[in-house]
Amino acid sequence: MWKLGQKVVIVQDQFEQNLPVGSHAYIIAYDRNADNAFDYVIRVPKANKNFFVPKVDLELEEVLVQAEVDRVEREALIDYALATYNEALFNRIMNGDAEDAEQEEASPERKSRDEFIRQINLKAWI
Repeated sequence: MWKLGQKVVIVQDQFEQNLPVGSHAYIIAYDRNADNAFDYVIRVPKANKNFFVPKVDLELEEVLVQAEVDRVEREALIDYALATYNEALFNRIMNGDAEDAEQEEASPERKSRDEFIRQINLKAWI
């Protein structure tokens, strides 16, 4: 359960209440009624309204910012690996660390630089 006054972002509108999806809101109350589908009462300053919403419609702002940071960091590392022809870094980013160890055991020979570029262009084309 989140704290009162905590800043959240509306990520969906499950009950089609015309919630402003993507807007910031603040938790102003809990709905403790067990017979009710709603978990929180939120205040959306942009719309100047209060809404009853379930927890699945909300996400913490910090979680969304961290997810975006991770996505941008991954894309930047992929761009760097492609620009520097760093095959090991590219494979580690694309496959993850666990799969990278399995791949090294399965194919001990190294691919040439031209073969690596051909595979990347083929994957980009698909």
